[in-house]
Formats: sequence, C-alpha cells, structure tokens
Amino acid sequence: MASERPGRSGGKPSAPRKTPTTAASGPERIQKLLSRAGVGSRREVEGWVEAGRLTVNGQLPEPGQKVTISDRIELDGKRLDLASGSEVVRRVLIYNKPEGEVTTRRDPEGRPTVFDSLPRLKDHRWISIGRLDINTTGLVLFTTDGELANRLMHPSSEIDREYAVRVFGEVDDAMLQRLMDGVLLEDGMAKFTDITPAGGSGINRWFHVTLLEGRNREVRRLWESQGVRVSRLKRVRYGPVFLPSRLTVGKWEELDQKAVDMLSKTVGLESVAIPAKTPNEQAALDRKRNKQPGRPGRKSAGRKWDVSSTKPASQARKPARKPAKSIKKS
Repeated sequence: MASERPGRSGGKPSAPRKTPTTAASGPERIQKLLSRAGVGSRREVEGWVEAGRLTVNGQLPEPGQKVTISDRIELDGKRLDLASGSEVVRRVLIYNKPEGEVTTRRDPEGRPTVFDSLPRLKDHRWISIGRLDINTTGLVLFTTDGELANRLMHPSSEIDREYAVRVFGEVDDAMLQRLMDGVLLEDGMAKFTDITPAGGSGINRWFHVTLLEGRNREVRRLWESQGVRVSRLKRVRYGPVFLPSRLTVGKWEELDQKAVDMLSKTVGLESVAIPAKTPNEQAALDRKRNKQPGRPGRKSAGRKWDVSSTKPASQARKPARKPAKSIKKS
C-alpha cells in the first residue's frame, strides 16, 4: 500500500515528516481522552457514562468530566490501558462494505460486523466514521484517531456524503425539487444538497444524491417520504474520499500519508505522521489483506446490478456546493 512505502525524490532523502503530537498534559473530557486512546468513539464513551459502566478512581463520572491518563478508569470493572492516549496515532482505512454486515463492534444477534474483516491492532483499535445499515453497501472509513472521527461525523463540519441509489417508483422534477428544498421527517427537516440522474428508465432509476448529515436511514427515509422505495443503496464518497473502483466488495485499504493529511486538513487538523511498521507487522498486514475474501453482496433474483463509484458525467442540475476533490493514492 502506498502508505507503507517510503517517499522518494530523485534519489535524495525525503523531507522529514511531522511526528505525532503529544496530548495536552492537563485534564481532558473523558470521551475525548478515551477516544484518542482507541477505547471507543466519543458517542460510545458517552453511552457508557450514561449507563454507569465507567468509573473514575472508583466513582461514577459526570457527563463530560475531565480526566487524565494517570486516573484509574474502569469499564465494567476492568481497568483501561490509557498509555496510547498520550499521543495521537492517526491511521485511516477505507472499506467496501457488503450487504449483511452491521456497523457495530459486537452484534447481540451474532451477525457479521464490519470489524471482523479489519486488520488487528496491538495498542489501538479502529473507530468507524459513521455507519451504514445492514442493507447498504459501499464506503466506510475507519481511523485510530478519535478526534479525527469526531470531527468528520459532527454536523458542524458539514462533511458531505454521496450515495448511488436506485429507486422503484415514479419520479418527477417536482419530487426532486421537494427533496432538495427539504422534507419534514420524524426527527426534523432533511434534504439532499445535490441530486443527479445516473441511468435507468421507467420506474427503476438510478440517482447520485448528496447530503450533509448521517442520520439513521436518512437517504431511504427521504425517498420513502415521496412514496417511492429504495431498492439499492451504495455510499461512494465521504468528504474528499471516494470509493476506488479497484476495491472490491468486502476488502479494505489503508490510506497513505498524503491522503490522510488531506482528510485531516478537511476538518482543520494538523498533519500527524503515520507510524512506521515493523517487518513483522507489515508481513501480518500483507497476509491479512491477501486473505480478504472479496465477498459479493447478496444477489437479488433479478439481473446483476452495478454502478460507477464516481459522479456521472452528465448532470441534470448543478450541485448546491462545489464537489470535493477525490483523494488519490500516491
């Protein structure tokens, strides 16, 4: 992978990269410290606090309580190792999720999860950046940096997500305009910032749609509010990161330094050097990657479906905002 090869410049040594920044020595909110340490996302940590599963020095913490890595923090009675929270380690994976997998670390129903296919880490763990429901395929981002994950998911960052969607039902210009203007759903107003026809005819048509939020089943619910049904849904972009056509269903890739830096810059974070891998770690990663099964999504009874991972060339309407540039691996 590009992120694992040293840079070259005409035989001359490459410029030194920035080293990981040391975390502030003072107290931090518990969800921020634990997410940076790779224990879980901020949302997960907040849920543990609310459920009374976390203790700090033997006491139940208040929401947003400030802690340090020297505090004794336990989850379900087991002390957490916070040593990795003393510095930022920022690695990013892209994963092409198949149908049938859930975006959760453990599923009480025993269904396969997106984490089952990822490479294992020794001192950190992968945090998913947003979720896809069990029937949605396509791009999922993972990182070891809780701050990066939080900023990419937070509504204030306005990171756009693009989906290829096939809808079943009659669609006209008035409907598309309503979806662009805004629709009142049970959890508030929602809308697409861009809708582009992408093929099909009659009552089975493809569109590329873009929105700035990641609410539960938002794409499906928006279309269903207009009396049509989503029959296929695939995320093809998250912010500046596109799902590359070379990445088959069920496989992952690690972003290189240039790509991670661009993603970080999108949410106002400084560059952090990707840690070098030992030969044993590199060999283990290569074995894991080569063993990836490349599982296809569940096939429907009809003909095989496919859709481009990039926006179609012809556009019926102009996007509401300038499309983000694709991140290319060096």
